[in-house]
Amino acid sequence: MTNALSGATLFRLANQSLSYGRNRVLDDISLEVRRGEKVALLGPSGAGKSTLINLLYGQQPGISALQPQGGGLVDLLSVYQNIFIGALDRVGNLPALWNLVRPLPSHRRAIEDIARLLGLQDKLWQSVDRLSGGQRQRVAIGRALYRRQPVFLGDEPVSSVDPLQAEALLRQLLERHESAIVSLHNRQLALNHFDRIVVLRDGRICCDCPASELSDEALDDFYQQDGSPLSGPPAPENEGWVIRTS
Repeated sequence: MTNALSGATLFRLANQSLSYGRNRVLDDISLEVRRGEKVALLGPSGAGKSTLINLLYGQQPGISALQPQGGGLVDLLSVYQNIFIGALDRVGNLPALWNLVRPLPSHRRAIEDIARLLGLQDKLWQSVDRLSGGQRQRVAIGRALYRRQPVFLGDEPVSSVDPLQAEALLRQLLERHESAIVSLHNRQLALNHFDRIVVLRDGRICCDCPASELSDEALDDFYQQDGSPLSGPPAPENEGWVIRTS
């Protein structure tokens, strides 16, 4: 495969369908995403967003930082170790094993900087099973940032933090990745931070438009058609941290 960054198209699906047993999850999906685009995936639960994210990641794993739903963290490892896992593909096996036992200075400094950015500096050596849902989500974001890839693929990456934190975290993710495809429940985040919105329902794309051509009211129509609630889940409580930008 040629390096995707040398051409205009990063991802392409043509009439793609996917089933699990008798359950059709994606149905006749055609989608093209170009270098530099920031695409939000919207749709009710069960619409196929997670499956689509994973399918796209399979096309370009070498240049993508994936944040799956739930974060994919290792509970018994520390915050530091979970963030460091983002660098495993660019360091050798021996340095990786050594760093997990005794952090190397260069990695330690870089991960400490990320932890400070995310308000996790006082949690760096705690195992992630002792963290709240919002803190765990920030660790997963830290791992994605430490991957240092040009493409970010996120499946509800800010669903466990309050709206102000979600805005700040999403801004960091989009600024640090040239291209991004992110599934969200919060439609206002999609309208405010992305240049293109793709809406899925029942495994099909029912809308693919520039964000500038849509409004929250227009998006309501795609949710009302199947009786889904118009608002996302209740906002999580503020955990008392503020993202640092310097």
